Amino acid sequence: MTGNKPIKFGTDGWRGIIAEDFTFDNVRLCSQAVAKYLKDSGLAQKGLVIGYDTRFASEYFAIAAAEVICGNGIKVYLCDETTPTPVVSYGVIAKEAGGGIVITASHNPAQWNGLKYKSSDGASAPTEVIAELEKNITAITEKGKISRILLPEARKRGLLEGIDPAPIYMEQIKKLVDLDVLRKAGLKIAVDSMYGAGIGYFKMLLGGDTTSVIEINGERNPAFPGMKQPEPVAINLDGLSEKVREEKTDVGIATDGDSDRIGIMDENGSFLTQLQVFALIALYLLEVRGERGAIVKTITRTNMLYRLGEIFDVPVYETPVGFKYIAPIMLERDALVGGEESGGYGYRGHVPERDAILSGLYFLDFMTKTGKTPSQLLDYLYSKVGPHHYSRVDVEFAEEQKGQIISRVQDSSPKMLGGVKVVEKSTLDGFRFTLKDSSWLLIRFSGTEPLLRIYSESDSKQRAGELLELGKDIAGV
Repeated sequence: MTGNKPIKFGTDGWRGIIAEDFTFDNVRLCSQAVAKYLKDSGLAQKGLVIGYDTRFASEYFAIAAAEVICGNGIKVYLCDETTPTPVVSYGVIAKEAGGGIVITASHNPAQWNGLKYKSSDGASAPTEVIAELEKNITAITEKGKISRILLPEARKRGLLEGIDPAPIYMEQIKKLVDLDVLRKAGLKIAVDSMYGAGIGYFKMLLGGDTTSVIEINGERNPAFPGMKQPEPVAINLDGLSEKVREEKTDVGIATDGDSDRIGIMDENGSFLTQLQVFALIALYLLEVRGERGAIVKTITRTNMLYRLGEIFDVPVYETPVGFKYIAPIMLERDALVGGEESGGYGYRGHVPERDAILSGLYFLDFMTKTGKTPSQLLDYLYSKVGPHHYSRVDVEFAEEQKGQIISRVQDSSPKMLGGVKVVEKSTLDGFRFTLKDSSWLLIRFSGTEPLLRIYSESDSKQRAGELLELGKDIAGV
């Protein structure tokens, strides 16, 4: 334990309030734990990739991490500038490194920063690796030593190499999507980079022909003005919605703070939920590209995926929330696609990790190949799987309330919700109530923030909203 709180890794890495929990000392402590893990697992000789996002002082925290890794005699490939997490992840593969560190708090509010650890396959570290890291942190805190050398000395010793992983990432993208077709498609695209690490990527990939990209919030600003947090959900995307309507663009695309999560606006400036987008991308891969393979979804994901699995005769696997659960199944089953409710999707043949940039390109290719607008694509999806409407609410709570909330939900076993019979209560991750009409309600705690998340899906917006209110009643919030 350091300061007031133990360092614990959530659904994707460790995050904390800058200067309160997320300090240089704690970053060095985590980095020493990573160095020990690399040595113990025989990966140290492969080196480590380190990247960072646009948050306050992220580059300096990355330097602090690099000093410790180099101080342990492990080579560091340090990104020269702010870099999206999926680009860093692909850099791990390209460099055949032992793993990667990304300094980012992803979609969290501006006062947060964080540290993600990526395994040698570029994926979010699985639970057993996280357990080793946390064990190392405890041991180092109690009686360990943190080794460290300054970067000029590390460079002299051949332990530091600056890299720009963007070009090799773009070469990889060209193998997955025909960028020439997209550049010549004549699309008008509005992009909200949310002041994050994805700034400029869609312009670089799609510029130079009849397709045009209009980018907003395309400069670094760690305060993330005009939004609660750099999360690509409707509440934070009023500016993108306005830009889509004002410029009459064909689509709006938003990427979060480290560009591993995506949000989509249709041609009318209306937000497509992440459940709709995941189902649309799965439909694109299965029908337009004619690919086959398993779909991996978290417990918060849409039932539309089960229907697509039936239609195209592919298996669907369900996991707790977090790509640390999704990635191992993707690798084990050679899955076609994996995704979670937060807007993060990963793909076979790439990195078993979320990639908002590739997701955006796949969505654009779906539009181009079918000649349909986003709203028409949604209608087409519903023609196959029926209407599904999703809603979510996040409720802040005081830490001392957590136990009471858990007790209330644990003790709740309703026979009916809104007049419909409850047929199952699952505790895979949180508490999910499945109803006879296939609607569902889920209550769970965020793995990275002090938030209670309540989710629902039903065949109408009104019904989904009613289920959320029932969820609040059950939790007593």
